[in-house]
Amino acid sequence: MIGQFEIRKVLPHRFPMLLVDRVLDVVPGERVTAVKAVTCNEPWYRDLGPEAGPRDYAYPRVLLTESWCQAAGLLATWEAPDPDVLEGRVMLFGGVSDVAYLREVLPGDVLEHRASLSRVLGDTVIVEGESTVNGRAVMTVGRAVMAFRPAAELRPGEPGSAPS
Repeated sequence: MIGQFEIRKVLPHRFPMLLVDRVLDVVPGERVTAVKAVTCNEPWYRDLGPEAGPRDYAYPRVLLTESWCQAAGLLATWEAPDPDVLEGRVMLFGGVSDVAYLREVLPGDVLEHRASLSRVLGDTVIVEGESTVNGRAVMTVGRAVMAFRPAAELRPGEPGSAPS
């Protein structure tokens, strides 16, 4: 099992946006299985009052997708980690398609993200997979695209200079 120390060496994300707790299994260049425990102590639940019902505690879909994408990012960068987004390579999210949300995720649920590498095209990777809770699929991802670019290429130029 791989914990936070190792995950932080690979991903640049930090609290509250680091949404992967552990890696259960990784086969570089093939697949990863990562875990995210959803708790009611997360910042997105902070403003829910005493009248909030169970549906109000549904984990936001955008965060479910982000968490899965972070697991996919671990897979994509495992063999060559470079979390220094100011000097190294930057992992850019290109897009996601064929996503299906199958049921709500609630505090107390433990997400298991599975991502498999389907193609590598130069500095671009295509990943697919699913997220489950207790063995039941809660989200499927048909395709996610991530590209890697040198940080220096993404910095703005000097004021008044034309982009290259």
